[in-house]
Amino acid sequence: MPATTRHETLKFDDLVINLTRREVTMNNEPIQIKPKEYELLLFLAEHRGQMLSREFVLERVWGWDFVGDSRTVDVHVRWLRQKIEKDAANPVRIVTVRGGGYRFEG
Repeated sequence: MPATTRHETLKFDDLVINLTRREVTMNNEPIQIKPKEYELLLFLAEHRGQMLSREFVLERVWGWDFVGDSRTVDVHVRWLRQKIEKDAANPVRIVTVRGGGYRFEG
């Protein structure tokens, strides 16, 4: 009998993040996602419901030695929203906290 591989996943309704395979699916369809987008999505998902400042996200996802500004986070969040939100203009999964940063709702 072949051994089965257990895939560790985070599930948010139709959105599934497969940690073992580093893949994201929505409605059982794979989403083409860049490595940094995956890292950002995973970080946000692991902190579901928490308001995370741009600076905190930048430090944790991009690292201490990143040279650039926090708008990099905004750009990557916009790209993620285009891929995982039903309506990227009215996001419900990754919401903006005015004057604060972002909060992942799932």
